[in-house]
Formats: sequence, C-alpha cells, structure tokens
Amino acid sequence: MTAPCADSGYLRFASLGSGSKGNATLVSDGETTLLVDCGFTLKETEQRLGRLGLHPRQLDALLVTHEHGDHLRGVGPLARKHGVPVYLTPGTWLAGRTGELPHRHWITPQSPFRIKGIDIDPVTVPHDAREPVQFRLSAAGRRLGLLTDLGHPSSHVVEAFQGCDAVVLECNHDVRLLETGPYPPSLKRRVGGRWGHLANEQAAWLLQRLGLDRLQHIVCSHLSEHNNRPELAVEALNPLLDGEVSRLTVAAQDEGLDWRMIR
Repeated sequence: MTAPCADSGYLRFASLGSGSKGNATLVSDGETTLLVDCGFTLKETEQRLGRLGLHPRQLDALLVTHEHGDHLRGVGPLARKHGVPVYLTPGTWLAGRTGELPHRHWITPQSPFRIKGIDIDPVTVPHDAREPVQFRLSAAGRRLGLLTDLGHPSSHVVEAFQGCDAVVLECNHDVRLLETGPYPPSLKRRVGGRWGHLANEQAAWLLQRLGLDRLQHIVCSHLSEHNNRPELAVEALNPLLDGEVSRLTVAAQDEGLDWRMIR
C-alpha cells in the first residue's frame, strides 16, 4: 500500500528534513515509495512521515547513501520495527552502525537496479565514508538526482547526473562563514576538503555543468546550521536561473520540503 497520488505514474519527491541534524528524502511514482536515508530517531521519523501523509509500512524500501549518523541514525530502528527492506553498499554495512537488518540488500555502485516502478542508479561520490553513493532515480520518463555529501564535483558526478528533471543539491556551507565559524581547524579542513561537503559556489559550478534547461526543481539541501544560511545558498544559485526563481527552493532542517511533482 502506498500513499495516494492524484498524478499516479509521475515522479514526485519530498524531504523529511535536511541539514546537519538529520536527512531523509521521499521519492514516489504513485505506486512505489522509497525513503532515501533516515537520519532521525524512529519517533521523529514516524512523525515526519505522518506530516507528509505516510505510514512507515507504506515504504517499499529504504536506500542508504553512507554511514554517517545524520543519514543513518534511524535506518535500523525503522527497518526492524516496520519491516522495511534496506538497500546499502557492503562498505556502509561494514561500518557496523545499523544493527541487524531483517531485509538487507546490497547496492553495487554504478550497477543500476529497480524497485517496482522506479529505476535506481547508485553513483560513487567523493566523500569521507567507506563506500558512499548518491542516487539518480527514474520513473515515467522523469529523472531525479539526489546529490548531497560530496567534497567536490568530480567529472564522474557531472557525467552521471546530467539530464535530470529535478535535483536535490548539497549547498552545505559558505566558505567565509566556515572559515570564521566555531568549528575547530581539523573539522574546518574536513568539511571544506575534497572529501567533505560542497560549498555554495561549488554547488553553483556543478549545477551549471549539469545543465538547467530540463530542471523543473532545484532544491538546496544539507545546509550547515553554523556555516550557511538559506539566503546565501539561494544567492549563489540565483544568477544561473535567468529570473526563474520559482524553480529554486531550500529543504529546511525542521520543516523539510513538501511534495514536489516532476511533470
């Protein structure tokens, strides 16, 4: 059973929340509903799903990008309580942070697979995790790119995510705020390094190379609580949009993002 969708057969997505304290993204084609990452507690995840009209047992699968807590915290508890199948790379599993998973399936990077009506391409990204991937998801001729947690926009990433109709793109930090912010020097080097997180300007550079002609939705995601502000992320990407700012939005940490339809 999945949540009703008036535009069944299309692709839509929503965010339970995005930022340093937790990340989770919903993707549905009207028949299949996937949750990508679950960085919230079980109780909070249930509440946030309910806010978007879903019960956990309506999820067909849970896809995991990597083992960091803000993406993994609720994966094990959600899977065990509600019987949700979990798809993850062996590297993510070997990090040992999920606990027992009743229904575990391996992801092989660069090897597409399908869950009911949704095609999934797992793409290796440069990030300081054991075997991280991000996802390109397709259904009904529409393509959604989920691109958070990467330290730099590699040529491999640029090639893999071209031709999307919507993209959820990391805008983690503003370089100046990171440099002058409260993080210790070692953490600043990690966040701003080639295996850390995308700065606003890097996100803009990547977006330009992905091409904007087809993009109906551009979502700034994974904004740092201390090192970024929504207006700075929007300011970095706005010049690429030729005034079409309605295509650009921000996935907030607390409120997430309501359903967006890719038509």
